[in-house]
Amino acid sequence: QLQLVESGGGLVQPGGSLRLSCAASGFTLANYAIGWFRQAPGKEREGVSYITSSGGTRNYADSVKGRFTISRDNAKNTVYLQMSNLKPEDTAVYYCAARTYYSSAWYSRYHYSYWGQGTQVTVSS
Repeated sequence: QLQLVESGGGLVQPGGSLRLSCAASGFTLANYAIGWFRQAPGKEREGVSYITSSGGTRNYADSVKGRFTISRDNAKNTVYLQMSNLKPEDTAVYYCAARTYYSSAWYSRYHYSYWGQGTQVTVSS
């Protein structure tokens, strides 16, 4: 019933750009803060970015700060992650998730209960 669906992934060259979308169905996205996470082979899932329900606060991992921009359009029930100047180390499966537990750590995956299936981003020449 409560689903998030990521789209927009693909293969890009280093320095390229992609915009990922996270669309919600079965619930009102505006009621939730949303996080973007990624997981590369052999690595733990890590928080990439975060946006509060109103869009008033946005957070980024240091590794993507200045290159990625998170935004949301609550009327469209969608959150976006604009990724620019992509690097090979950005290669991962990217997931969006809706936060259901609130504490200080936005980057903890254990604070999120609704997850998408992920979209593959590959940065390679």
